[in-house]
Amino acid sequence: MLSALEVVTTVVVGVMVGVEFSVLFVINPILNALPEESGQLGHAHGGRMLGAVMPVWYMGSLVLAVIWAIAGWHHHGTGLVVTAAGLLILSVIMSILLLVPINNRNKTWTPENRPEDWKQQLNRWNRYHYVRVAVIIAAFALLVAALT
Repeated sequence: MLSALEVVTTVVVGVMVGVEFSVLFVINPILNALPEESGQLGHAHGGRMLGAVMPVWYMGSLVLAVIWAIAGWHHHGTGLVVTAAGLLILSVIMSILLLVPINNRNKTWTPENRPEDWKQQLNRWNRYHYVRVAVIIAAFALLVAALT
């Protein structure tokens, strides 16, 4: 049972990392290359779509890592899993305090109602997202290392 939990947790976190990596290095550059109105509407739509899914994914990943740490407390690699869970907690805190407020504004913007500093706000979101992606990549790497 513990082996199944380890694999499921690692896959769930790994896919989350892949999605967030893709947002950072694929989706956002594509949207930023579009004409201004199209790109901004794309960012708003992405904010609505991923803003509905990612909180569940982040919390689910954290819960799975915590369950793994508890269930495998006396097994090899538990320290790595606990550290990974700590990093996932950090990613959730970063999301709530730094990224979600910007995303909540962004997802309501249209070319008619967006603020003048909308690009600066999206750039700030992107800078925070770089850090968050680094944090969840580190958590994923620790989970993979704990499998060995």
